[in-house]
Amino acid sequence: MMGRLGKNWLTLMLTFSAIGLFASSVVIYTYYYLHKLPPLCTQFKSPFPGVTIDCERVLSSKYSDIGGVPLDLLAAVWFVINIVLVITYDFGPGRIANVALSTLFYWRFLGIVVVPYLIYVETYLLHALCIYCTVMHIMIIIDFTIITLYFTKFKRINVQNPGGN
Repeated sequence: MMGRLGKNWLTLMLTFSAIGLFASSVVIYTYYYLHKLPPLCTQFKSPFPGVTIDCERVLSSKYSDIGGVPLDLLAAVWFVINIVLVITYDFGPGRIANVALSTLFYWRFLGIVVVPYLIYVETYLLHALCIYCTVMHIMIIIDFTIITLYFTKFKRINVQNPGGN
């Protein structure tokens, strides 16, 4: 059964959220549950002057949580909600699907608004990057780009063909 998005759009909408969810889950499991650094989180120089790749510095900083809730957990929730909204839009009934699409756009917009602050904290305040955090940031940026392209295309289709057929 094919939904509203079609195979290509559905794949695009879900893939990057799944990658982001995987990255956040690795950090949650290894760092917060096993109390070890996630794989590939050794300290080494980054391509940015004065900034190192140092997951431990980022994950143990005072900026790594909001009210005691790790940002990685919030990221995982953000990606799960993304996935649920995409599936709801693709397969849900008409009115619910339309609400899901609008909500997805604003939800992803909320994500993109937060990313510059997180990059600022890592690069300018901590002088350290976490590989997994960077992957999540990139996935959020790509997710927003995809929904913006889709939303623009969706609106253009409706303007050209108001019946949507």
